[in-house]
Amino acid sequence: MMIILFGSGQSRSFRALWALEESGLEYEYRHVVIGSPKQNGSQSEQYKQLNFQGKVPSIKHGDSVINESSAILNYIATLSSDINLIPTDLASRAYYDEVCSFVISDLEQPLWTYGKHTFAIPKELRVSDVLPVTHWEFNKSLKALNNYVKDKEFVVGSHFTMADILICHTLNWAEAFKFEVPDNLLAYKERMYARPACLKALKKIDPAKFI
Repeated sequence: MMIILFGSGQSRSFRALWALEESGLEYEYRHVVIGSPKQNGSQSEQYKQLNFQGKVPSIKHGDSVINESSAILNYIATLSSDINLIPTDLASRAYYDEVCSFVISDLEQPLWTYGKHTFAIPKELRVSDVLPVTHWEFNKSLKALNNYVKDKEFVVGSHFTMADILICHTLNWAEAFKFEVPDNLLAYKERMYARPACLKALKKIDPAKFI
C-alpha cells in the first residue's frame, strides 16, 4: 500500500518528503498549491477533506490520513524497516520526544511568527514591531539547541533519526529568513542536507519556495 504525500516546496511538508526518502517506503508525491481554492490547492474542498485546516503536509495511507509534520515523521519511521529512524528503547525514545517537542514548540515558533508577520497573513494583520522579538526569541532557542546538539554527529544517540530532520529543516528556514545561525549548527545542518535521501527529496521540489 503506497503512501501519498501532499506537500509544497520547502514548507513543513519537505520534512515528510525527506523522511520518506530515508525510509525506503514506496510513496507518491502530490504538489499542493498553498492558498489556492482550485483542484490541486490547499483551500479546495477536496483537499480539505484530508486536512480541514487547508495546510500541508498531509499523508494518506490506505484509510489513514495523518496531518502535522512531527506525527507524520513518526508514522513513517514506525513503518520503515530502518529501526534507527525512531528510537525503540524507552529512555532514548523519551529523549527523542523531548527534542522533537522542543523543535516544534520552541525553536520553530519565532521563525513562524516572523514568517506570518512578513508574508503569510493578510497585510492589515501584520505587526512589524514583533519582528525584533522573533530574533531575540530564536537566539534564546539556539542556546538551548546547542545543548542538545553540542558536537555530536546526530542529535539522538549514534544514528540519524527523524529528530535530525526536524532540527535541520528548521535551521534551513532560519537561513532563508536571514536569521543568524552559529557556524557549528550550520555545519551540522549541511552534513544532514548532504545525505543522499535529502538530495533526492530536494530534486522533487522547487527549493525557492519556503511556504
